[in-house]
Amino acid sequence: MCAFGKIKKPRRILSTLITSKTRLKLLVKLFSHPDAHGHLRGFAQEFEESTNSVRIELGKLYEAGLIVSHQKGQKVLYRPNIQNPIYGELCGIVSKHMGFDQLIERVLGKVGDLNSAYVVGDYAKGLDKGTIEVAIVGDVDREFLNRLSKNALENLCREVKISVFEDEASFRSQGYKNVLKLIGE
Repeated sequence: MCAFGKIKKPRRILSTLITSKTRLKLLVKLFSHPDAHGHLRGFAQEFEESTNSVRIELGKLYEAGLIVSHQKGQKVLYRPNIQNPIYGELCGIVSKHMGFDQLIERVLGKVGDLNSAYVVGDYAKGLDKGTIEVAIVGDVDREFLNRLSKNALENLCREVKISVFEDEASFRSQGYKNVLKLIGE
């Protein structure tokens, strides 16, 4: 169970403000990754939601100007509207909701000689499934990382699984399909 202080965790605030679970899933999916996009049936399958509920929420996000669409073959693809004036703020809110800001501040900034850090797996795809998988490249204090990852559930309200690689080639050799770079060039 997650420890709550005087201030509610951002993920709880966002899910309280946005009562539509489908809309919240779409926002997390589309505003957590710079290359995020998808189509109606793909979202419905990924979220295990009906196409009708996804269609309704896509319509509302489109009407609000938060997403744009274009035809590709027989599918209509949706992506964030990066021209929208609140695009950056919405990405920041989603990042806080997912715990990336706290992960960087509390964990990655204190581990040693860090070259780069990546979110991999479900979170890199924009799916909030409760476990953040992180790949770290560099010469880091593994004992410190182990202690922090054990405390992450309480601090971030999410489990954090961390893999450490000595260099970029070792990381790349793992063949991660979904990668979101947190730190590095």
